Amino acid sequence: MPLIPEEPQIHESAQGPRVTPATGRTAPTPRPVPGPRPAAPPRPGRPGPLRPAAPVQRAPRDVAAAKPGPSAPAAPAASASPQIQLIPASAEGALDAAEEAVDLLLESGRAPGEVLVITTGEPHPWAAHELSFGEASYWAQHDAGDDVFYADAALASRAAPRPVVVVAINGGPAASAATALPLAHARAGALLIVCGDPQQINSVLGAGV
Repeated sequence: MPLIPEEPQIHESAQGPRVTPATGRTAPTPRPVPGPRPAAPPRPGRPGPLRPAAPVQRAPRDVAAAKPGPSAPAAPAASASPQIQLIPASAEGALDAAEEAVDLLLESGRAPGEVLVITTGEPHPWAAHELSFGEASYWAQHDAGDDVFYADAALASRAAPRPVVVVAINGGPAASAATALPLAHARAGALLIVCGDPQQINSVLGAGV
């Protein structure tokens, strides 16, 4: 009958198998957990990481020299010229063209009080009607500034500037257009619309504006 080797007895005090190192061999030392890797030294010929430069101590005279002096006064901004639009029209149709331009301005959102209309020939029917009540009543409506104001070239010099000025070259002496266009250009804040003969308008505006 074959012999069954006896099972080794395990003592309760044993916590696990013990490994006895072989004679002449050293037990391996546990490796530490790797932490953050140190930055590699810069390679020759390549710059290393930039470091903030140390603050420079300035001498008192250097600090005094660095103080800004009194600033020079700003130059006044040059006044912007108004945009000019030319609507070709005959002397007979210039007033109608000006009326259409006013209607478009109001439809686009312009307030009536922002528009001044100047005529060089026959006055606009509104101006003729209002002047029939006297100049005091006529200019009172101009000063109110709540509606489109119409004036002929002779009276336009009294009109105050408005954002938009419309000029109708509807006849009159040549000197009337030569006077009205530069005057209208000076009164227009943003937009100048001129209805009339393009050649006449360009000759006047090119020389007088």
